[in-house]
Amino acid sequence: MLRDGLIRSAPPWQVMADTLLQREALVCRLGEGLLPHDFAGLYIGHDEVDGILAELPGAAGPAAAKVDALLRQLDPELAVARKQFDESLASGQSTFDRLARTARLDSRDAQALAVLLAVERSPHRMRLVAYFQDNVQLPRLTVASLSRILDARCVAPDAPLRRAEFVEIGTDGPWATRMCWPAPRLTWALAGDVSTDSALPAGTHRLDAAGIGSVDASLLLVTGADKDSRLAAVRDRWPGKPLLACPMPSSQAEWAAVVREAGVGDRAIVLDLTDPPSRDAADWIDRADHLSWVLSSPKELALDALPRRPWQEIRLDSGLASADDWAQALGTSPDPAFPLSREQLRLVTAASAGDPAQVAAGVRRLAGGHLDGLSVRIRPRRAMKDLVLPADQTAQVRELVARYRRRTVVYRDWGFSPLPSTGVVALFSGPSGTGKTLAAEIVAGELGLDLYKVDLSSVVSKYIGETEKNLERIFGAAAAGDLVLFFDEADSLFGKRSEVSDAHDRYANIEVAYLLQRLESYDGLVVMATNLQRNIDDAFLRRISVSIDFETPDEPQREQIWRQAFPPGAPVGELDYAFLAKQFRITGGIIRNAALGAGFLAADEDAPVTMERVALALKREFQKMGRLRTETEFDRYFKLVNGDGHAEPA
Repeated sequence: MLRDGLIRSAPPWQVMADTLLQREALVCRLGEGLLPHDFAGLYIGHDEVDGILAELPGAAGPAAAKVDALLRQLDPELAVARKQFDESLASGQSTFDRLARTARLDSRDAQALAVLLAVERSPHRMRLVAYFQDNVQLPRLTVASLSRILDARCVAPDAPLRRAEFVEIGTDGPWATRMCWPAPRLTWALAGDVSTDSALPAGTHRLDAAGIGSVDASLLLVTGADKDSRLAAVRDRWPGKPLLACPMPSSQAEWAAVVREAGVGDRAIVLDLTDPPSRDAADWIDRADHLSWVLSSPKELALDALPRRPWQEIRLDSGLASADDWAQALGTSPDPAFPLSREQLRLVTAASAGDPAQVAAGVRRLAGGHLDGLSVRIRPRRAMKDLVLPADQTAQVRELVARYRRRTVVYRDWGFSPLPSTGVVALFSGPSGTGKTLAAEIVAGELGLDLYKVDLSSVVSKYIGETEKNLERIFGAAAAGDLVLFFDEADSLFGKRSEVSDAHDRYANIEVAYLLQRLESYDGLVVMATNLQRNIDDAFLRRISVSIDFETPDEPQREQIWRQAFPPGAPVGELDYAFLAKQFRITGGIIRNAALGAGFLAADEDAPVTMERVALALKREFQKMGRLRTETEFDRYFKLVNGDGHAEPA
């Protein structure tokens, strides 16, 4: 008989399990059902069975000689055990009770789980099971034994225990002899261990609830903004629900682990999507209908890709961190210079160690990690005084700086419509060497931003879709607004769309269309440089905020560039700047290269920079470009000695 002291000390689920195991073992021993021979279990003796039964917290051992009498005697005990078991399930106080409630188990299914867990946790119970299954190689309950004790349908493929991934069943051997066992995660949970399931997808994390409450199993779509903003929307909708946030599982084992982990912790599953859900994913969500699911996606999901169960949707237009987010993260108000999303604010807070004074450095670190490899960072070192342009172009450069700097005043304070976005797109066109890159660096310097020169050879890919992914990485990383994106030779990426004659043309046009769409939604500063403006697609020209035409400098400008080309610390002799400016109609880029070349010639000979060395450096520049000049063009300042490249006065 059941002992009152043990009933009070053992949890109801364990008493229920041991009562059922006792019933099966005693019936088996007395010849009802299985009729084991004297070497049953090879060999588990009757005395040992009596000892095991006596040690079980919920059982007192056999007390009858006949089956009918035994069953009549055990029925009241079984009724008491079931009553306590059902009352415990209704209270939901213990870990076992919460597991049964989350998986929506009825009393019969919960009893099956109790028996399987009790056997899994005790070698003595395993020996008892091996005894009444007449095989020491079957220490866990088989389908046949579970059928006699309760009902084999408890572990059927679509049973609640299987949908919750709480129970596993063997796949080898006859159906009746296939063993059943609880997932290890449940056994550890009953032992008080809170470790996550080892099979979960990488990047999965648990989020506990701020309040207390429950949510009916449902499906929620959250689209738009950034990942952290979507997660915040879920927590606002379900403040009392703990969450399990994870990427899309990539295998059946990962799916099972996600469903199981959510069931153990009574958590809603938040799937962070980068692509529409597959049919397999939709089937898993439909199958695990005892759980709440969230599909979190930056883009609206197609209806035909969704699971069949009813759903609700939250659409987020903006993911910008609010004043409360800034106050909670950094204890300060939002910095208008950094339009950070909630996800970016979290990362910047970690990078700056929570110091508001280090936010700018944190934002630079945020962008740099994604842009390195696709672009080259240029830290501005030159100022407006270094830019030699006609007055009108110089004024346009200043207007570009003002347009970006004063966006908040015009759009937010004055109410101008920021269509298509608050971003600024500038086009610098003109021959090579006329100062386009220098102007972009100066603009970034005036705004206190870093300049990222996009490496188009790394961005443009021959593989379909890779170019768009690379561009998305660039614009996504730059969205914090603490940098200037500079596309040099932009006509190779922003060129006119062509007529479609083959698949290459079609995908090239798709890339151009995607880039145009991304430019229209980008809120930062983009500078595009091209040698030939007529090669730029008209659709991009309509998106241009400021267009500056860089021309070859005239004679006074060339003289000013020549004078600025030599730093104050260089040993410069008497140079005829007027002659150089008048005699050679070249761009600023060539002038700076020639000045640098003359510096190396002077350093090699430990001598000052002279006109002869400047003239020789100029000749080398012309040779490099294939523009050969006669020595007479250099007048009295140049002659070669024995063709060895050294210059001396004429």
